[in-house]
Amino acid sequence: MAFVATVNHYKYQAFQWRSEASLTKKLVLAVGMACVTGIMAQLRIYLPWSPVPITGQTFAVLLSGVLLGAWGGGLSQAIYAGLGFAGVPWFANWSGGIAMLAGPTCGYIVGFVFASFFIGYVSDRYVRARSFAGMLGLMLTATFLLIHGPGLLHLGIWFAAFKGQPIDIGQIFWMGSIPFIAGDVTKAVVAAAVAACVAPKTAYNVPETAGHRK
Repeated sequence: MAFVATVNHYKYQAFQWRSEASLTKKLVLAVGMACVTGIMAQLRIYLPWSPVPITGQTFAVLLSGVLLGAWGGGLSQAIYAGLGFAGVPWFANWSGGIAMLAGPTCGYIVGFVFASFFIGYVSDRYVRARSFAGMLGLMLTATFLLIHGPGLLHLGIWFAAFKGQPIDIGQIFWMGSIPFIAGDVTKAVVAAAVAACVAPKTAYNVPETAGHRK
């Protein structure tokens, strides 16, 4: 029991430090998380029927909101996306550059920002969300609505505008979502388990009216 209490104490201290850190420190944390996302993006599996690969970067995106909070997590993914589009080669397959804006995966990358912000916002303010079930619900919602949503929208536009091959919604889902369901659910489950273990189950330096909601 003493060991568990000590671990919980240090988890609380770490998250409280993160929430009270200076702007400079938060920026450093965001840049660090962007780098982690870039490294995880190199873990990829290409599918013969889709231009969108399965990558490990989603795992980093899901955890970034929990570890850095709404603004820190969202900023980390905005840095990842912005620098990648500017030319830093840390997207999947060590790619990057302005041409990626016209590529099939642009919508998913933009969705990372929304997903991280959403997870950080909810998990910071609602203690109940830090359970495994709560985290899993958040991460599945973020994955399939906030990442897949923009990704599928852009993928449809990409086929019509850049490939000259308009496709129907069923084809878009088959190429941009359905093949990745099992992998994305697995990553969400693992990320939720990690998040539930590291996130303290008490409020840490958030508004009184929100942080203590159960």
